[in-house]
Amino acid sequence: MSVASDERTVLDATPKQLYIGGEWRDASGGGTLAVEDPATGHTLCEVADATAGDARAALDAACAAQAEWAAHPPRERGEILRRAYEQMTERADELALLMTLEMGKALAESKAEIAYASEFFRWNAEEAVRIDGRYATAPNGAGRLLTMKQPVGPCLLITPWNFPTAMGTRKIGPAVAAGCTMVVKPAKLTPLSMLALARILEDAGLPKGVLNVVTAKSASSVTGPLIEDPRLRKLSFTGSTEVGRKLIEQSAPNVLRLSMELGGNAPFLVFEDADLDAAVEGAMIAKLRNIGEACTAANRFHVAAPIAGEFADRLAAKMRTLKVGRGTDDVDIGPLVDEDTREKVTELVDDAIRNGAEPLFGGDDVRAGGSGGSAVNGDADDGAAGRLDGAGHFYAPTVLKGVAPGSRVLSEEIFGPVAPVIAFDSEDDAIAAANDTEFGLVAYVYTRDMKRALRVCEALETGMVGLNQGMVSNPAAPFGGVKQSGFGREGGYEGIEEYLETKYVAINMD
Repeated sequence: MSVASDERTVLDATPKQLYIGGEWRDASGGGTLAVEDPATGHTLCEVADATAGDARAALDAACAAQAEWAAHPPRERGEILRRAYEQMTERADELALLMTLEMGKALAESKAEIAYASEFFRWNAEEAVRIDGRYATAPNGAGRLLTMKQPVGPCLLITPWNFPTAMGTRKIGPAVAAGCTMVVKPAKLTPLSMLALARILEDAGLPKGVLNVVTAKSASSVTGPLIEDPRLRKLSFTGSTEVGRKLIEQSAPNVLRLSMELGGNAPFLVFEDADLDAAVEGAMIAKLRNIGEACTAANRFHVAAPIAGEFADRLAAKMRTLKVGRGTDDVDIGPLVDEDTREKVTELVDDAIRNGAEPLFGGDDVRAGGSGGSAVNGDADDGAAGRLDGAGHFYAPTVLKGVAPGSRVLSEEIFGPVAPVIAFDSEDDAIAAANDTEFGLVAYVYTRDMKRALRVCEALETGMVGLNQGMVSNPAAPFGGVKQSGFGREGGYEGIEEYLETKYVAINMD
């Protein structure tokens, strides 16, 4: 399959080298990393494959720039972020196309992510001038207490593939505003969006060495040496809990400041008094945003027994209207990011069906030769399934009814467009089922009873709750979880605090 001219133009305009100390350079070993189109399996381009030496050079550059950057006027730091926000807004179409090419999501979703991502730069542009401390009289009146906020220092930011731009701006924005320098390691599946973002910040006037980007096939080969280096003072990671645990362990010897946004297993609770139309609409957003490849995606739907059947039927009917295909086409659902992800989704669904679950819709892939049928265009007779490239990583939106306890799909993060529906009998049962997981990132609750809403929100063991809405992400709000979903917050007033240390000065007034 050939790449369209507009796609080639965007790819050619995107840097492919490492960004270190304000310079674009090839990897010291000369190696490259292939970037794949998940809709076709074809290689889009190749980018530099960094070595450990490249990573150390990036940290050297960050450390060299740290003192001067920390002293940089806060207003000017904010203005750089503001200019970057404006550039992202102006270039939204090309940035979205680039994201769709390397990650797979539908172009409309990529455009929404660029808008969301840019807001982290605008929000933190405003926060840069609001970093303050306090001055107080000591309780005994004999002295004064002075506290000041200072940048943590050089940071390592590791970003995931599923939101390749937003997870970058959500970390880079507060780091820049706080006066921290950084080394960014983007996911190997989606390096292009981060490289494009680095070019934007360069054009916006970010000084050399403040931001450094290293792309690599092997994350551990470049991040390991940095985590071991005592000059590094903070690590922010978004990714799986399994990898997060390893990074926490590696960070212990140098007692790094950590922010960990890890896995999720979000429950979606629908009570009998809920507005069912609104609940179904919210479920579509919570489940299918980003093809279900989101830590905030609703992973299991706990619905009051009297309405569970109707809810599942309505959800399946909505799923039937969706179009699946290459994200650059007029579709709702793009491919999953790679074959490993598609196979994992297939395993989870097959396990649920073996245990008695009934697929009301979907339950198969929609690649050429598959049986996706109406999952592609909502019309089983149009033959659209056969038009999908057989090498693409497609999976049909799926609704499973009557999922048995113990099925893997209830306990493991799906990361795909699959909605298992389970009935509950009482409010206490719903809460117990929702909390029956090691994860605690987000939950969704649909009810028109405000007292119940408050009771349930307080009882849920999650860092965030969507009450009668299917999306919680907002640059002005603190994003993060509890339990095995991590610690620390990104966004909101709390986000910049992750990049600041508090220094206390005791003043003798005698």
